[in-house]
Amino acid sequence: MHCILIVLNAQGQDTRLRQQVDQRAVQVSPRQHSTASRVVKPTAPRFDFAGLDLLLGYHLRRAQGAVHRDYLAALGELKLTQKHTAVMWLVIGNPGVAQGVIGSALAMDRATMMVLVNRLEARGLLQRRRSSLDARRRELHATSSGVRFMKKVRDRIERHEARMRRMFNRTELCTLERLLKRLQGLKE
Repeated sequence: MHCILIVLNAQGQDTRLRQQVDQRAVQVSPRQHSTASRVVKPTAPRFDFAGLDLLLGYHLRRAQGAVHRDYLAALGELKLTQKHTAVMWLVIGNPGVAQGVIGSALAMDRATMMVLVNRLEARGLLQRRRSSLDARRRELHATSSGVRFMKKVRDRIERHEARMRRMFNRTELCTLERLLKRLQGLKE
């Protein structure tokens, strides 16, 4: 059975679309038929991913995107990206650490680390200090407001993590973590 839908475009002109509708979706009882015109929801045509949905990388990217969106929603007005969070987390855990050491630990290049540290410093969350052992080296330290700020961030991340973990049982979580760590070790 076919159904013609009339849609008004921006100029108020109608555009006629022909869509296939499942017979069961339009069945109406005799009583309903006689009292009113029927409203039919068109079914969306099946979308062909053409094999894209068979790629592991595609599913990993989609999963990462979903986790990222949930993370951003959890942090809300705190407006701290995952990279900024990771840097702050490690600076608090390793006071006086060199910028390059954190960059290596997070697999970030020098330029990216420089931008991240500059932004965190501009927000008053961390500061660079000259090393007392090597004048060429800059050490990173969280400011007192940075430590307070990260307490709020960690509380929200805890809830975000709990939401994700509830999706899996204990065995699945162990397997997922093990498999993700294996993928992290992938070399070029």
